[in-house]
Amino acid sequence: MSTEEQQDRLLRWVERVTAFCVEEWGLPPITGRILGWLMICDPAEQSAGQIADVIQASRASLTSNMRFLTAIGLVKKVRRPGDRVSYYRIEDDAWQKVIQRKLESLSAFGEIADEGLDIVGGEGHRAERIKAAHDSLTWLQNLAARHPLRR
Repeated sequence: MSTEEQQDRLLRWVERVTAFCVEEWGLPPITGRILGWLMICDPAEQSAGQIADVIQASRASLTSNMRFLTAIGLVKKVRRPGDRVSYYRIEDDAWQKVIQRKLESLSAFGEIADEGLDIVGGEGHRAERIKAAHDSLTWLQNLAARHPLRR
């Protein structure tokens, strides 16, 4: 496979990651492209200029998205001794953080469901709908507790 074919294959994969991030998480496409590229690039640490060139993004848009990804702990900013350029890499535990945040948000919704059950008295059609959500969330939390991620 030629270098150009390999690059095309990598970029098609990055676009699949982008589509997932947009459709499933409601992220802007550039954010998905950054995550996708940082997952598959070599070397793992890339400058903002390198990332912008590959994903064909403006530096201004890239900068604000890199700030966001760094602030939420999915991407790490790295400095090399003697080099004025900042580099970025995906955090080693980025996906564990994503899953943990999702579980925490589901746990918070479980508390809302408990309150809903208190309001409707725990019986009847309204309670059944709330119990269905509550039971599903409890199942997922129990599953995650029984099978923690090991690296």
